[in-house]
Amino acid sequence: MCDTCGCNITPGNREFAYKPVNGMTAVSVLKNLLAKNDEQAGHNRVQFDRSRLLAINLMSSPGSGKTALIEATIDALRIEYCIGVIEGDLETENDAKRIRAKGVPAYQIITGSACHLDAHLVHDALQQFPLEGLDILFIENVGNLVCPASFDLGQHRNVTLLSVTEGDDKPAKYPVMFRVADVVLFTKSDLLPVLDDFDPERAKSNLRNLASQAPVLQISARKNLGLQAWLDWLRSELARQRAQASHVEFAQPQVSLPRTQLAGEHSLEAPR
Repeated sequence: MCDTCGCNITPGNREFAYKPVNGMTAVSVLKNLLAKNDEQAGHNRVQFDRSRLLAINLMSSPGSGKTALIEATIDALRIEYCIGVIEGDLETENDAKRIRAKGVPAYQIITGSACHLDAHLVHDALQQFPLEGLDILFIENVGNLVCPASFDLGQHRNVTLLSVTEGDDKPAKYPVMFRVADVVLFTKSDLLPVLDDFDPERAKSNLRNLASQAPVLQISARKNLGLQAWLDWLRSELARQRAQASHVEFAQPQVSLPRTQLAGEHSLEAPR
C-alpha cells in the first residue's frame, strides 16, 4: 500500500481522509481510512451473505486476463448460475461493455487516479446494482499487484491471476498480493511452450515460500485450457459459502455510510 502517493484516497473514501486543521485541510492518518474501509466492507459482506451469493475479488497486473477469464466463465456457467460483474478501472467502460455483450449485468466504477477499489466504491456501486437472483458476483479490481490487496471490499474470496508472460518471480516480489489469495491462477498458459522465463514449478515454490497453501491452477481462457478445474473450484466455494451463510443470523449493519458520487460512474443493465 502506498503511504506517500495518495492512492489510498479514492472518490469513495475522500470524505474520511480530510479534516480541518487550523482552518486548512490536511490528510488524516491512514488508520482512519482503513478503519472506515473495514467497517464498510463488513456492511457489504452482510449484503452479499443475505443474497446468498459468492463475491469474488479478482486481482492481478494489468493485462493478465481478468476480463477474459470472466467472459470464459460466463460462457461455461450461464445455464448453471446467474453471474454479475463490477468492473474497476481508472478510465473507460471497455471491460464492462465486453461483459454486457455476454448478456450479463455489469457496473463500471471509474476510479480516476486511484489505483485500487475500496469498500466505499463497491458500496456505492451496489446501490445501483441489484443483487437479487445472482449466484456469483465478480469484482474485477484495478490492474495492480500492490494496493488492491490491502483493501477489504467485503468479498468472500480473493483470486490472484499471474500471467505466464510476467515472469515466475512475481510472488516473491509482491508477497502481500499472493499471500491473501485463496486461489492463484497462472493465466495464458498456452504460451508456455514459447516462453523460456516462466517455470510453473519455480513460481509455485515462490508462492509456497510465503507460507501460502492456496491451490494453483494453470489456465488459458482464450484456448479453454484448464478451465474445468477453475469451474469446479467456483462450484465448491459457492456451495461452501452458502452452507456457511445458512448458519449465520444476520444483524443489521451498524453503519450505513452516505453515498458519494463516483466520477464517471454509470449504472447499467445487461441487454435483454
